Amino acid sequence: MEKSEIISDCKVVIIGGSAGSLNALMQILPELRPLKDFSIVIVLHRKNTDDQTLEDLLSLKANVEVKPVEDKVPLLPGFIYVAPSNYHLLFEKENILALDTSEKINYSRPSIDVSFESAAEIYGTSLVGILLSGSNTDGTEGLKAIKAHGGTVVVQNPLAADMPFMPNNAILYAEPDFILNNHEILKLIISINS
Repeated sequence: MEKSEIISDCKVVIIGGSAGSLNALMQILPELRPLKDFSIVIVLHRKNTDDQTLEDLLSLKANVEVKPVEDKVPLLPGFIYVAPSNYHLLFEKENILALDTSEKINYSRPSIDVSFESAAEIYGTSLVGILLSGSNTDGTEGLKAIKAHGGTVVVQNPLAADMPFMPNNAILYAEPDFILNNHEILKLIISINS
């Protein structure tokens, strides 16, 4: 984990995933201590529904408070934010989160690419992007944007992913800084938090 010094000024850890990624999150989030100087933003492909089951589940399992995302809410350090269904999650100046209903990307809204690219423009070198399990190519272009803006790119080891297609695609095209199993992803986040 040689690059961990470079991410000592991390402001946001953004995690994207699709099919199978909830299993990885359930191994990582319950082990985290309260966050100090950064926030975690989770962008998962999910059904188009108003139900808060995902947020409720993460609130129950995580030791970090999960804040609901509404349009134009501030992104505050110390919290986990979860992209709501049927909206793209965008990042604006002054640490503001915004919601957008433009067309689906990679058949998804929220799109991981859209959120990763938006976060990369705002947070640059202070951003860590993590892509988990999934069965399409969403996330790869977003990781390339994070890399281009000097952020840190992490991909779940396909051997640890329930659905390896998404991480495999990212490894092929996004030149990740780290390819990690779930426990190693946890250790990386803990290292940022220490």
